[in-house]
Amino acid sequence: MTKVKKKFSLEQSEELLRALKARFEKNMNRHNGLEWSKVQVKLEANTEIMWSLNEMERTGGEPDVVGYDEQKDQYVFYDCSAESPKGRRSVCYDRAALESRKKHKPENNVIDMAAAMGIELLTEEQYRALQKLGSFDMKTSSWVQTPSDIRELGGALFCDFRFGHVFLYHNGADSYYAARGFRGSLRV
Repeated sequence: MTKVKKKFSLEQSEELLRALKARFEKNMNRHNGLEWSKVQVKLEANTEIMWSLNEMERTGGEPDVVGYDEQKDQYVFYDCSAESPKGRRSVCYDRAALESRKKHKPENNVIDMAAAMGIELLTEEQYRALQKLGSFDMKTSSWVQTPSDIRELGGALFCDFRFGHVFLYHNGADSYYAARGFRGSLRV
């Protein structure tokens, strides 16, 4: 995998901060008791995190603060788009799955995309926590981190939200669908 140049202009930074602030203020239920000004100070001090957040935004993730880790003094962002981010769909789970396909290969895979963006793929636990903040993936689904024992057998896990519940499913790691993408997390 080639190293991505993480260039980020002052204009891009200001535009992203405006979008993040507006989303933060519109969705206070996701981060009760947190103040935007404190989040912004941390963001402005870290251009690499800003670049990653911009990648989340650019691919349709609509990142927002969903918590604060007091022990590590870090704000936690998740992709909060209503449906799985459009710019991250139709991808299989990882490079091994991509390389195992003989025909009709997808353009990319979740693990490489997340790494290139500088974000972590949500775990099942994080996905369930996200669903407590709203209703996400009511028409789409999102890959989640898969335990190695499942992955070694060729499988991968994904979740969605139907009938008022989070469902965890399995599929071959090499599968991909137009309605399945992935959600990420980021700490600053």
